Amino acid sequence: MEASVTDPYPPAWLDRAAYPFAGRHLATPEGRLHYLDEGNGPPVVLVHGTPTWSFLWRHVVSGLAQKYRVIVPDHLGFGLSDKPPHAGYTPADHARRLTALLAHLDVRDATLVVHDFGGPIGLAHAIAHPDRVSRLVLCNTWLWDLGGDPRMARGGRLAAGPIGRFLYRRLNFSPRVLIPAGFGDRRALTPAVHRQYLAPFPSAADREAPAALARALLAEGAWYERLWQRRAALQGKPALLLWGMRDPAFGPAYLARWREALPQARVVEYADAGHFVPEEVGGALLPELRRFLDAPTREAA
Repeated sequence: MEASVTDPYPPAWLDRAAYPFAGRHLATPEGRLHYLDEGNGPPVVLVHGTPTWSFLWRHVVSGLAQKYRVIVPDHLGFGLSDKPPHAGYTPADHARRLTALLAHLDVRDATLVVHDFGGPIGLAHAIAHPDRVSRLVLCNTWLWDLGGDPRMARGGRLAAGPIGRFLYRRLNFSPRVLIPAGFGDRRALTPAVHRQYLAPFPSAADREAPAALARALLAEGAWYERLWQRRAALQGKPALLLWGMRDPAFGPAYLARWREALPQARVVEYADAGHFVPEEVGGALLPELRRFLDAPTREAA
């Protein structure tokens, strides 16, 4: 991998008032990976899912960078990263690149904050390198085979078929339809903010990554389950669960499973929030995050 470089030419559609950060890129064999590296102090790594990107975490970045080193990648195929049509876009591929980025930046003793597909992607890193991750924050995510959830199974089968390919590649279905549908209150998604999620995917050729992750809901079930069987690597670490209770995908039943898996975790429920908690709750996440991060490791939970 080549050295990280700053990006002096952000795209014209980027709202610099909302996202005033200095983007960096890491050249990988598959394409340039965009990421943020803001502030100084103990590292906090924020991992997005689909079809979002580092913009999802902007309130957290602004609120933590005064005291922490906040690292936020855009997965390849998302946000301001390159979108090569033939790259590997399975969750395992994204996890591999995340680990490579964190190794390049020599990130140790990190707090890992994950959302949606960022869960299996980020937790794969934590399970493989438990000595490099000290704390966990989980937001509306999972780490097991989804085939047993009838709703997810139906959605996964649709996404994997020809209708799903058409919706994702031709109609930009994921950011256009699924983001509003995931909100607890759709009125909270302003047109200006929604544009920041639509703009990274201007053409069918740019939409392979979200389409691939849609297919991976079911297709990668064995990979998720292998991670789940190794979840002991996560147990005992201070953990915080920040959960939108009106999530139509990963709602209360998923939170209950995490409570059982991580009994040491502190749990904060947001009764009116849906799936996209970092967007819907925004800066209101910060008091809980600061409390968790500021506590000594043995007391964080």
